Amino acid sequence: MSVINIPDIYIQDGSVYPDLYVYDFSMTTDIVKTRVNLNMHMFSFLQVGKKQVHFAGTSVAVNKEQSLLIRKGNHLWTEFIDSNSKYNCKLLFFSDSKLLSFLNKHSIKTDVSKGNVPCFIIENDKYINSFIDTLFSANYSEGGIMSSLLDIKFEELLLYLINKYDEDFIQYITSLVSHKVSSFRKIVESHLNLSVEEIAFLCNMSLSTFKRSFRREYNTSPGKWLKERRLMKARELMQQGVCAPSDVYHAVGYNSLPAFSTAFKNEFGINPKDIKQLQQ
Repeated sequence: MSVINIPDIYIQDGSVYPDLYVYDFSMTTDIVKTRVNLNMHMFSFLQVGKKQVHFAGTSVAVNKEQSLLIRKGNHLWTEFIDSNSKYNCKLLFFSDSKLLSFLNKHSIKTDVSKGNVPCFIIENDKYINSFIDTLFSANYSEGGIMSSLLDIKFEELLLYLINKYDEDFIQYITSLVSHKVSSFRKIVESHLNLSVEEIAFLCNMSLSTFKRSFRREYNTSPGKWLKERRLMKARELMQQGVCAPSDVYHAVGYNSLPAFSTAFKNEFGINPKDIKQLQQ
């Protein structure tokens, strides 16, 4: 599966890489686990549809009632159209230098205390909805005065969110320029339901490099380790009465119930539907 470089694919003049960039994104079909190399930090203002993003250490899902501020890096994006086969999202990209300029102007020091947090969830309100309505890529594509206006709007947005979320938002935006990264284990162990290839991508590694790093860290192969951990997680959920076999198999990375049932029986010597016997 190829990697999509964003916002590169949206910028018409590849030689010009702006510090602020607006793009109106729309689609009419679902996309699932697209591999994205996000080269700038990004506000994602969802208007129609649903969005889920897998990060190195976690995953989040939002609808049009929420917006996301996402740090740059490798992510997996899943986007779903609504009942009318539509998906609309306004994207506002910004560079490290633009954020540093804002922090310096307002005498805000960088902070690494939240360096591992990949995104900040914003609860939409009247101000945010009004702000979204003013974002049209055509308005800011020609530079000049409109580019200066976008600078002002970006500063206004950050100041509003600081006022709304106070120290939590300050810590997050300052961490964006701290360059602190997640540990290898945290990435792996947060994504038991993803494939080895997808986890390698989130670690920003080739598959071969990931497998070598995994064996050094865990002293086994990623395929064997993931299989064991997925089945143990499934057993735990079913023993707790949280999930039935028909509910749990997809959550732990299996594509079908028969495949999960076979693997579970091979591992524990019992069918998932007879899970209560394991508690006796």
